[in-house]
Amino acid sequence: MEVSFGEEIQSLQLGAGQTFHGEGILAITKGLLQSGVSYVGGYQGAPVSHLLDVMVQAKPYLDTLGVHVEACSNEASAAAMLGASIHYPVRGAVTWKSIVGTNVAADALSNLASPGVTGGVLIVVGEDYGEGASVIQERTHAYALKSGMLLLDPRPDLARMVHMVEHGFRLSEASNMPAIMELRIRACHVRGSFDTKDNVAPAISTRQLIQEPAGFDYMRLAHPPVTFRHEKLKGEQRVPAARRYIAEHALNELFDGEHQDLGLIVQGGLYNTLIRSLQQFGLADAFGESRIPMLVLNVTSPLVPEQLERFCEGKRAVLMIEEGQPEYIEQELATLLRRAGIATPLHGKDLLPSAGEYTAEVMSQGLAGFVEKYLAVDAAALASARAWLQGNAQRRADVAKAVGGALPARPPGMCIGCPERPVFSALKLAQQDVGPVHIAGDIGCHALATFEPFSFGHSILGYGMSLASRAGVSPLMRRRVLSVMGDGGFWHNGLLTGVQSALFNGDDAVLLIFKNGYTSATGTQDIISTPDELVKDLAENKAQSLVHANQTIESTLKGLGVAWLRTVHTYEVEQVRATLTEAFTTDFQGLKVIVAEGECQLERQRRIKPWIAGLLKKGKRVVRVKYGVDEDVCNGDHACIRLSGCPTLTLKDNPDPLKVDPVATVIDGCVGCGLCGANAHAATLCPSFYRAEVVQNPRWHERLLDAVRAPFVRFLQAA
Repeated sequence: MEVSFGEEIQSLQLGAGQTFHGEGILAITKGLLQSGVSYVGGYQGAPVSHLLDVMVQAKPYLDTLGVHVEACSNEASAAAMLGASIHYPVRGAVTWKSIVGTNVAADALSNLASPGVTGGVLIVVGEDYGEGASVIQERTHAYALKSGMLLLDPRPDLARMVHMVEHGFRLSEASNMPAIMELRIRACHVRGSFDTKDNVAPAISTRQLIQEPAGFDYMRLAHPPVTFRHEKLKGEQRVPAARRYIAEHALNELFDGEHQDLGLIVQGGLYNTLIRSLQQFGLADAFGESRIPMLVLNVTSPLVPEQLERFCEGKRAVLMIEEGQPEYIEQELATLLRRAGIATPLHGKDLLPSAGEYTAEVMSQGLAGFVEKYLAVDAAALASARAWLQGNAQRRADVAKAVGGALPARPPGMCIGCPERPVFSALKLAQQDVGPVHIAGDIGCHALATFEPFSFGHSILGYGMSLASRAGVSPLMRRRVLSVMGDGGFWHNGLLTGVQSALFNGDDAVLLIFKNGYTSATGTQDIISTPDELVKDLAENKAQSLVHANQTIESTLKGLGVAWLRTVHTYEVEQVRATLTEAFTTDFQGLKVIVAEGECQLERQRRIKPWIAGLLKKGKRVVRVKYGVDEDVCNGDHACIRLSGCPTLTLKDNPDPLKVDPVATVIDGCVGCGLCGANAHAATLCPSFYRAEVVQNPRWHERLLDAVRAPFVRFLQAA
């Protein structure tokens, strides 16, 4: 990666008596080192990418502790790393984005949870749920329940989060159960501070090696007949041990309040939002002190029946605040109370939405019903909260009225200069020749092509699964089906589930692989087909793109037996269109693979901007390419915009008072990728685009030539 985490790495080295300041996810990373973790692995994904990214760049420091760090090819390989803790007393941590990453890792997790672990295991997952999520809306809770794993959901306070990391390992060891720690995006990015401890060098590490392997123990294998015994151990020994540890170490927090006859039970990760909602009713102060007693579940699985029963007994009512569906905790709590003969009314999804993120506004709507029923004496506070909710709704209505209706949608789009955009432009042009085709989409930057102006993609069934997902469609389709995946998806899953399967079955398929050099959608992390540092340095010195710098994907495809293989440069729209057309119409029967190569512009700009700045500082000549639109030539058709969707290609008022239609214009931010010009050429659009070279620190003869040209140009413009 070109992004540097130097400051974050320094904060990981803080010791006893010092104070950490920063984000929640980095505090979790520090907590791992304070806990004596021996190995760390994972697969990047929002909102926990930061953990693995920092760890990878901190390898020189981690080597001094003996901590092994591995960037895994997918979540399944990360989960399989945890097998080290089955036999050996070593602490391991892995991380990925949930729920999709947990789906990929599910097989390994089941086989880990069955025999249980000796060394502590902590799985840090980004619970990507709610309004800002980028994946399907499901919960990690189901995996903890079905496989018999611990589930931690810490209150979003840095000290408490680090505390739960440290106890997470101990709890895992005390119960022999793997522990999952779920972190929502707000917990990952909450800022704060905590008093640090010295990092602990693990007793078993890359510096203190295991001398002899463990003896053979069939009970440590997830294989019948011992799996039947494992199932009994979960209920007879592991869960009771976990409950004892949770209670003895007060991992769940009880906050007192003056309204002793009522109670709130909340997942730890929702605590901050709940306090903000209570403040709207005057039921919590600015310091977070609640007037209603509150039980905060920093461990949401397993629950501790005695703790819940004591909290609920004798109360007029209890409100269970659980985000998402199904309401696993509420259902278990209702069963516990029923079995204990406790008649306390239990509210939850009857007052709160069954699905969706519990923002402060959503939570307040549910609290309003609870407060109205059980705290009628606080009529003024209730009225104030309802006025706040009504005010929010009124502001939205006023804005909608001011703009003449609902606000226009602002879907996400590809970055400026993205090398994938020209390929989709070429695909639009190719379909004008061959007709519409079924497109199997995939996870990654290219998934943004599902939005306008492309609207490409009939399905997305998993990272690297596009080629596999078309297997049931292509035999039934008159035209050939196109599968799209990135180089990250290719290495994550696509090579085996897609390419190998298509070759084995002799499928007549078309696969388009975007080769931009990184797993870009997750933060531009390096992969096996990323050019090495020497190649990057050579390209940096010449401000070049890393095209054809690494042939690992092509070599792998050839070695596997792919006979029809083409590599194209993404920005050459006409060539890409011709290659796509050939793939759709060729007489060749079998897998056809197009590798569309073009470096991620984010990484390229990070690399060349410092290089260019250095040249300018030295007073050297620098040429920058800029594209523009001739306002006098533009006819207002705007096919150029519909064909690319580039954020720097937009509209402005027509300078000609006799013309009504606005004209296209290229605004600041253009990186000079040349797509607009290539589209105009490939689609035979109007000749309004021009290419200009902006020269900084020009040579003496260039200044002289400009001095001669400028008056002549001004004369022609005046004429």
